[in-house]
Amino acid sequence: MRKFDAVVIGDANIDLAVVGGSEVPLPGQEVYVDDVTMNVGGGAAIFTLALAKLGLRVAFNGILGDDLYGRHIREQFSQSGIDTRQIRTSTTQRTGISIAFNPETDRSFITYAGTNKELRMEDLNLEQVSAGRHVHMTGYRGRSNHEPFMAAAKKLKAEGVTLSCDVGWDESGEWDKSIFELMRQFDIFLMNETEAFHYTGFEAVEDSLRLFSQYCGHAVIKLGSRGAAAMQDGTSFRRPAYPVRAVDTTGAGDCFNAGYLFGYLSGMDAETSLKYGNACGALSVEAYGGSTGLPDLAGLEQFIRKHEPAFAEKRGGLA
Repeated sequence: MRKFDAVVIGDANIDLAVVGGSEVPLPGQEVYVDDVTMNVGGGAAIFTLALAKLGLRVAFNGILGDDLYGRHIREQFSQSGIDTRQIRTSTTQRTGISIAFNPETDRSFITYAGTNKELRMEDLNLEQVSAGRHVHMTGYRGRSNHEPFMAAAKKLKAEGVTLSCDVGWDESGEWDKSIFELMRQFDIFLMNETEAFHYTGFEAVEDSLRLFSQYCGHAVIKLGSRGAAAMQDGTSFRRPAYPVRAVDTTGAGDCFNAGYLFGYLSGMDAETSLKYGNACGALSVEAYGGSTGLPDLAGLEQFIRKHEPAFAEKRGGLA
């Protein structure tokens, strides 16, 4: 019996969201906005908070600074029932912070990575991490950390845990094909449509999923406002997004991941997991801050039933 349903490895920082700014200020210019909100950010942290809201036992593994922001993130995690004992404290860096401007055209960011730069897969305490029956890994950076990422995944698989990964954007622009070798280690592999097309060279979601399925039996591609698609054991599924009014798309993909992984860990099939993922993504964008708009499991299922009257709750494959 594992202590946690899931252990999440990755980044945590503070997100400052600038609300109502129609432009990013020019040098020497001052712009007044409607509001500035502060929330826990970082893809892994948003995913963790969303998963905990759905009632799973979750632990977070990352690095924070010995500062006000680091203490705030720890407090928010603890208040959400997230175990923080695997979080390390940096002696050299401060907790990261990202400032998001939300103009009408597109978002812009100013980011200080801070302690997130210190997270290295080769430094993980794998005995601690394998206390979860499932481990979600983030922070893959292509060739720059492929070998330690692969080694950590192999060791965790040997411990009998299931693994998922959201590969994220390749900032190097290489889109190295060694990603396919990495996929073989994971039970579920997730990415967005743009990332998938960069790795596969295809321009169709189904073609990309078929290629991924040769390396990972369960692959998911997020399609933003068009929903998401998945392929599990050779069978493909696709679900449209739920119609909502979006005010902030920060963390929508991470919240989708939480809903989808909740379905998977609860024994649901891929089609039902897509409903949970899409619902979490939809509710996320209705509020500023990555996971602030998400309700608990009862609220999430009420939202799905509202949009799909025939929706049947599933637990461990039972209707």
